[in-house]
Amino acid sequence: MPKRCMNAEGAPPAVGPYSHAVQAGNLLYMSGQLALNPDGSGLMKGTLAEETHQTFSNIKTVLGANGLNLDDVVKTTVFLDDMAKFADFNAIYAEYFTENPPARSCVEAAGLPAGAQVEIEIIALFPEA
Repeated sequence: MPKRCMNAEGAPPAVGPYSHAVQAGNLLYMSGQLALNPDGSGLMKGTLAEETHQTFSNIKTVLGANGLNLDDVVKTTVFLDDMAKFADFNAIYAEYFTENPPARSCVEAAGLPAGAQVEIEIIALFPEA
């Protein structure tokens, strides 16, 4: 099966030469999502909580455009600008994955695009038809 590149309507426009997500077989690989405003006006600067909630809103938009939801996520990779924020981030993250959470990696990045505090990549599994 060839790969399928997609950009989701209602999600913030890509800020570079990448797709919001790529389907390869029964997996969806989502590009790292930031707290970008869906209207294209850039990063929604706010608290870590505000940025994390906006990031998850963007993730849900891209998943939804592919007929998926957070229950279909099998792996996340989280980038934080400061690991001292891990406990606060973790509490918010737990609100989105209340049962059967996906595998996860979390690392500190020296800098994130647009000065973001958090970036999240997703791999999701399409349900069997």
